[in-house]
Amino acid sequence: MKVAIMQPYIFPYIGYFQLINVVDQFVIYDDVNFIKKGWINRNNILSNNDIQRFTVPLKNVSQNKLINETYINEESEWKDQFLKTIIHCYKKAPYFNDTFALIEEIIKKDEYNVAKYIYHTLTAISKYLELNTVFIISSELDKDNLLKGSDKILDICKILKATDYFNPIGGVDLYSKESFETEKINLHFLKSNLVPYKQFNQEFVPWLSIIDILMFNSKQEIHNLLNEYTLI
Repeated sequence: MKVAIMQPYIFPYIGYFQLINVVDQFVIYDDVNFIKKGWINRNNILSNNDIQRFTVPLKNVSQNKLINETYINEESEWKDQFLKTIIHCYKKAPYFNDTFALIEEIIKKDEYNVAKYIYHTLTAISKYLELNTVFIISSELDKDNLLKGSDKILDICKILKATDYFNPIGGVDLYSKESFETEKINLHFLKSNLVPYKQFNQEFVPWLSIIDILMFNSKQEIHNLLNEYTLI
């Protein structure tokens, strides 16, 4: 059983979906503390051949709260504004119509818990891309919540009977292969390879939200991009 565990990120970059695609079960790690200025509620899109940051507005944000205790500001009019921004930035993109229909359905979801909202986002995009990964909510697992760090990750892996655990390359200094091997779990680190694709007729801007990839690539091209990684 191949397993990955990640905090929920809104419309994340290709590496996040490569991780989803390479595993059998993807755990949305929603019962850890919210991190301000991270990628949970923000990401980057392309505007006039430059990076434009978008942010989902939250209310009463605190790093003393868990992600699943954090809520979107329902009084904000961000949804309509965000969709207008997407139209402005991507209306001439080759796959705009299909992608915009998907994004609009996701954005208009009547849900304000940020963890549940992002869960819907990730599962909707994965379904659109015909990925077969099973999604699991961390807070719904019967685990030892007193554990921290890699011990908590290992506990989840054991509950799910993982044979292999996959983590982004950024975590290479956080986890010990020996501690996973003790539990008979193979530890892998996924490094996403930079593969340029055509963005209008301009210089390529890398590592943007999955929205950008959906706008400029067919499903088959995206599947090819999902396999562009190195395992360490």
